[in-house]
Amino acid sequence: MKFPFDNSYSRMPDSFYQRVEPSPVSSPELIEVNRDLAAVLGIDVDWLESSSGLDVLSGSQFPEESDPIAMAYAGHQFGGFSPQLGDGRALLLGEVVGKDGVRRDIQLKGSGPTQFSRRGDGRSALGPVIREYLLSEAMAALGVPTTRALAAVASGDKVYRESMMAGGVFTRVAQSHLRIGTFQYFAAREDFDNLRVLADYAIARHYPRAIEADNPYLELLGGVIERQAELIAHWMQIGFIHGVMNTDNMSISGETIDFGPCAFLDVYHPEKVFSSIDQQGRYAYANQGPIGHWNLVRFAETLIPLIDDDAEKAVAGAESELSRFPELHSKALRDRLLRKIGLEEGIDKDWELVQELLSIMSDGYADFTLTFRHLSDALEGGKETGVLEQFSDSQPIASWLTSWRSRMSNEDVALALESMRQANPVFIPRNHRVEEAIAAAYEGDYVPFRRLNELLRRPFEEQAAYSEYELAPKPSEVVCATFCGT
Repeated sequence: MKFPFDNSYSRMPDSFYQRVEPSPVSSPELIEVNRDLAAVLGIDVDWLESSSGLDVLSGSQFPEESDPIAMAYAGHQFGGFSPQLGDGRALLLGEVVGKDGVRRDIQLKGSGPTQFSRRGDGRSALGPVIREYLLSEAMAALGVPTTRALAAVASGDKVYRESMMAGGVFTRVAQSHLRIGTFQYFAAREDFDNLRVLADYAIARHYPRAIEADNPYLELLGGVIERQAELIAHWMQIGFIHGVMNTDNMSISGETIDFGPCAFLDVYHPEKVFSSIDQQGRYAYANQGPIGHWNLVRFAETLIPLIDDDAEKAVAGAESELSRFPELHSKALRDRLLRKIGLEEGIDKDWELVQELLSIMSDGYADFTLTFRHLSDALEGGKETGVLEQFSDSQPIASWLTSWRSRMSNEDVALALESMRQANPVFIPRNHRVEEAIAAAYEGDYVPFRRLNELLRRPFEEQAAYSEYELAPKPSEVVCATFCGT
């Protein structure tokens, strides 16, 4: 077997998916294969890079061992409910149990139309393929739970979006593609038998400890709440804005999924939005925690019929679990931001110190990543220049540095520096660099993409050869809006 498939979801009832036929592209070109990930999955890397492998990665031909399906799901999109969405431009080739014992989905995105395409072409432009490859692999290197990139392919065909654009196919790897929207699909139809089948499957695959719980479905809800509280805090630690936190983009496994109009903060502002379609700021940086909570309420609603036959008892149990989210998320975010200033544990005054810094950063138009990264210079050698030059007015931050140094005098400086360097990356996928790689790819030049992908593999290390990639964008390079790509 070239792909050691061990499929389980395609053995679920037919209402869970639609089967998909190959949709060949004209002249596929392999852009990149993630050889390290392929090795973990137990996939023959040399074959993957062959012409036969390219046929599979482009969606032109399916391996004999695969059972390609488009998954059914629903979802709240910007607060409005769509009872049927589904994989309109993606298909699940199958599942692989890797050498690490973890079961993962192998999915193609942009491989052609499915029965869920809603009159769409089922294809992807090349830009979103480049973006998702770079962003998902960068997130993995930053330690964030995320879907992964196995391969990027140029299709050789054109797709029409705002204009005619080169097309591509992305191969995504995920611990599963179960979403809150998957549960909403069956709940909306009051198909409680299949809802229970889905919940039991999710428990067995992602939350096996729940099997022995007094109420497995309440335990499932609690597990998803815990993972999402931590995940969103991790996003915010590194200045990541998902951009489209619809319920169909929220994974039950606790992974970051669907890198559409996502972006990283340059200048810090809590209300920052990049997504061109988020006109009301629903998915702004600081709103990600509350929106995560809102989405989890929608998830809990789907589980009510399973939690207890008595609806009042079921609602009370779900509300009890949901009430944990704000504190879980706040604590996770607090702990992560404290580590960014060198404190493993803190008191209320320490959190006030973090909040004051963020306020000064917002008022002073400071770069999020560079400000935190240069704090270690200010602590280790008293070199304040790197921090001060991030601010339009240096007086407030200079005063804050004095207070912070006074607080850090009670700490082990070596341990604090180690904590800060593990929490504050040198390199992030700067929006202007991602756009640069996308623009070059549309011209057939993949060198900027490969360079950026390579340096982002080690985001916490100084890399002298790539020092210019640490820098914030020049005014002419600032990216003000990002786009979904569908």
